[in-house]
Amino acid sequence: MFQKGITARNIFILFALLVVVGSVFYSRYLSKQLAVADKQKVEIWARSQSYLSQSNTNDQQGLSLAIFIASSNTDIPIIETDEYDHITGNFKNLDSVAARKDSQYLTKKLASFKRQNKPIVVQIQSKPIVENKYYYGESHLQRQLRYFPLAQLLVLMLFFVFILMVQRARNRNTQNLLWVGMAKETAHQLGTPLSSLEGWVELLKEYPENAAIIPELQKDLSRLMLVSDRFGKIGSSPVLEKKDIVAQIEEMANYMRRRAGEKVKIDCQYTKPSFYANISPPLFDWVIENLLKNALDAMSGKGGITIKAKQDDANIIVDISDTGKGIPHDQFAKVFEPGFTTKKRGWGLGLALTKRIVEEYHKGKISVLSSEVGKGTTFRIVLKAVE
Repeated sequence: MFQKGITARNIFILFALLVVVGSVFYSRYLSKQLAVADKQKVEIWARSQSYLSQSNTNDQQGLSLAIFIASSNTDIPIIETDEYDHITGNFKNLDSVAARKDSQYLTKKLASFKRQNKPIVVQIQSKPIVENKYYYGESHLQRQLRYFPLAQLLVLMLFFVFILMVQRARNRNTQNLLWVGMAKETAHQLGTPLSSLEGWVELLKEYPENAAIIPELQKDLSRLMLVSDRFGKIGSSPVLEKKDIVAQIEEMANYMRRRAGEKVKIDCQYTKPSFYANISPPLFDWVIENLLKNALDAMSGKGGITIKAKQDDANIIVDISDTGKGIPHDQFAKVFEPGFTTKKRGWGLGLALTKRIVEEYHKGKISVLSSEVGKGTTFRIVLKAVE
């Protein structure tokens, strides 16, 4: 399936390039044909000017025809000069206002026309012989034809970008469905053994000699049930509740302190005792837990973690910093991509799920605020505060 998709895209690119190349060559062909036609029009127009300068007022029919020809050119810009290239002041299809205001306007246009086409030379007077030159530029249609391949290339590029965006959106949607399906299947698979474990714990409670181990088994069972509940909520619209963010952070910080070891210090700092936001407590706890676990992994069991929370206008800002190995700047965005991991073991789903929970379910933001290789990393969570 993947190979077919790549092949189809390559075929589309090749077809687009062939269309553009073909358009360029055909446009050049049409441009040359149009240039020949424009030259013929200028020659006829120039001869009408010669006739008008020498005309016999009694030849009304010829005079009318020459005037008609002279007025029929409404597209091709022309400048008349004498045989020494001095501008006579007679020009056609140029900005007369600009010519009056700028003394160099016609001179600049003449220089441009000289680069484009050879002049049409017409005899104005026979005795003595006087010749005028008519320099001309591109017609409006000629300019349109010249830029047509570029416009076509731009349209094809926009279409290609649109196809890529659609393909990317489809892949992302498929990927999201895959993660949701995996999460729900995991929760479903955990359900049966958890129910069985609950039964066994209840059975063990009947024997007094098990009293010492029952609380620990109950904690592990509760933890497994929490994990199952978290996975079950992925893909579903969570029920958001008004909760104290400080209390949620403290609960997870205390949980991680018991598992971090003596060489890791977790410090929490708040600008006030409580901050309230609408959250899903199990999912928000999962976010904090994932970030703390990542911090512990980055420090290899030794160092410090600092959690800072404050309210800035309408937002609650939570910064989680560690003294671990840090993240290179070019990987700031990649760390949230599914499958990206720097660990020897792991699926690279923790931060991807964290981003999904924060941004899709809580309408917040999560990012790498700062990081320096060898010194540590700070992740920032931004949530909307409620009164």
